[in-house]
Amino acid sequence: MNIHEYQAKAILSRFGVAVPAGIVIDDAQKAQDAARELQEKTGTNSWVVKAQIHAGGRGKGGGVKLARNLDEVKTKAENILGMQLVTPQTGAAGKKVHKVLIQQDIYYPGASEIRELYVSVLLNRATGRNIIMYSTEGGMDIEAVAEKTPHLIYKEEIDPSVGIQPFQARKIAFNLGLEGKAFKEMTRFVTALYKAYIESDASLFEINPLLKTSDDLIFAADAKVNLDDNALFRHLDYAELRDVNEEDPSETEASEFNLNFIKLNGNVGCMVNGAGLAMATMDIIKLSGGEPANFLDVGGTANAQTVEAGFRIILKDPSVKAILINIFGGIVRCDRVAQGVVDAYKSIGTVHVPVIVRLQGTNAVEAKNLIDQSGLKVFSAVSLQDAADLVRKSV
Repeated sequence: MNIHEYQAKAILSRFGVAVPAGIVIDDAQKAQDAARELQEKTGTNSWVVKAQIHAGGRGKGGGVKLARNLDEVKTKAENILGMQLVTPQTGAAGKKVHKVLIQQDIYYPGASEIRELYVSVLLNRATGRNIIMYSTEGGMDIEAVAEKTPHLIYKEEIDPSVGIQPFQARKIAFNLGLEGKAFKEMTRFVTALYKAYIESDASLFEINPLLKTSDDLIFAADAKVNLDDNALFRHLDYAELRDVNEEDPSETEASEFNLNFIKLNGNVGCMVNGAGLAMATMDIIKLSGGEPANFLDVGGTANAQTVEAGFRIILKDPSVKAILINIFGGIVRCDRVAQGVVDAYKSIGTVHVPVIVRLQGTNAVEAKNLIDQSGLKVFSAVSLQDAADLVRKSV
């Protein structure tokens, strides 16, 4: 589950990770009051106004602005709130900004150099261990750094039986070229960051940029946090951070029926049970000349109602030119899936795209009879190749 920057920073702050002071608002009339409160609290005389959407690259799209007085704070908040912010990660449609974060400016002048660094904590799936990935090249796309200057990216693997060790935190600070007060601040920062990652059941903590200020303090100037959906039962307060305004409406609707759905940009909708079979089905679609329009795993407990819901969600996508339903009846019964397809067809009315159904396993014969006797325009497939051929004809 993705969360906003201001929510991520609130979590980090609970674990002792240093973050700039900030106040989130949804009304530009509150901007100056928020700025005054931050001024009283921190002494800052300039502020950063930051759009809060689930996407990176906000500054490139005009969603991050520096304000040097109270009038500018209000003006920039007015300009950003309600805008359709387009970034490299939103696509051409962009995302509407409903909230902005008014934050103290931590890029203040001083005795020593201000530096932007990068650090993240994530799982190394190859080893099954968490790693801390860090670089001296903060404030940039880390993918570009990895491609052009891979020697500037460091990785520190953490033994799960003992967690991050003091020597590892010192090694990270040393490789980032820090010394003195900044060195000590970084070791504390990294240790707290890793604790926050573990105890929050997160799948990603990314701090970019990680700022060394002119007085050698270390701050998370920006923060991206992804939480593990499967662990939210242990963090009921985190579950409340979900912002459905930032999610694809189809994905939100699918979650209400416990369907694993991800919207893609293709022309063939697919409904499958099991992630492995779903990936194989998407490969079949591509080999047939089509492009998957979605990933939809109905799971092992699917019934006619959930299948009907999935069918409806797929049909809402105007780019879908055909639907491929590929079910292996192990736990889920094929006849239940078939009944869901028939019910969906009848309740929706006219379906203008061809529907290809491949059902194998438990009650597959009964399922085929249900579909064949329904009188609906549904094409049955026995093998994956049959399904591929029918998809090719449809798109």
